[in-house]
Amino acid sequence: MRNGFDGPDGPASFDSSDDASLDALAGLLADRPFVALVGAGCSTESGIPDYRGPGSRRTPVSPIMYREFVRDPLARARYWARSAVGWRRVAEARPNPAHHALARFEAEGRMPGVITQNVDGLHGRAGSQRVVELHGALAEVRCLDCGARELRSDMQDRLLEANPVWAEHVRRLEQGALPATPDGDAALPEALSRGFRVPTCRSCGGVLKPDVVFFGENVPAELVEAAWALYEEADAVLVVGSSLTVYSGRRFVDRARRDGRPVGIVNLGPTRSDEHAAVRVDGKAGDVLPRLAARLAARPEPRL
Repeated sequence: MRNGFDGPDGPASFDSSDDASLDALAGLLADRPFVALVGAGCSTESGIPDYRGPGSRRTPVSPIMYREFVRDPLARARYWARSAVGWRRVAEARPNPAHHALARFEAEGRMPGVITQNVDGLHGRAGSQRVVELHGALAEVRCLDCGARELRSDMQDRLLEANPVWAEHVRRLEQGALPATPDGDAALPEALSRGFRVPTCRSCGGVLKPDVVFFGENVPAELVEAAWALYEEADAVLVVGSSLTVYSGRRFVDRARRDGRPVGIVNLGPTRSDEHAAVRVDGKAGDVLPRLAARLAARPEPRL
């Protein structure tokens, strides 16, 4: 396999995370503005599990489906019971070197912003200014009936007040006695969620849902439009920590291929679009991106 790249119209090449492939990625991105498309692999080093990474085990609980959440009160109770236990892990997570490197790229004028599939808010905490959260943000809760919003931290207080025993389950998760799962929840035996009391909307008494896109739910049109606006300000796409299995993210790589824009990939393990990458670096985002930032720092900044 070759290191390097042949430009937007040439054949793809990819290699492992040696210095030559990292130099090739820096060369690909140095002279053109790029947009970052970020997946869960960027946050695993901050202690947030993912679904598909090579280091993740099989998820012990299935993710909640949108239709199930909306229609089934028992399913909602199961979700909020697990979320009440797992929320603190997300709330207290800290950005890792990959998040800080992405914020640096934006501050240096190398990229207009980040399109992320993550819902943990770590890009903003790292200093990124323009972040399109395709799948929403766990930090807010929205009423499905009247649209009222409240902070997830306030919802957590209400959940624990309504279910005092759950404070013990939170402690067990922190001690490692319960496995954490993606999406800010935790693996709990279903029997534990029976009788779990879920607060309703303070404004209308309606159903509360985290302001994230569940499986089976469409990404809001305004978020898709904002993401495409960032894409149009760039001349290349840098994929970070995503297997590109979900179409909501892969669509940007597919469009870049049609538009003749080069794609660089930084991911631990294969992706669904490796054949379209001009350069592929196999490694942890927290290891690779700071090294990429150091290489780009020695080169002139592109004009956005």
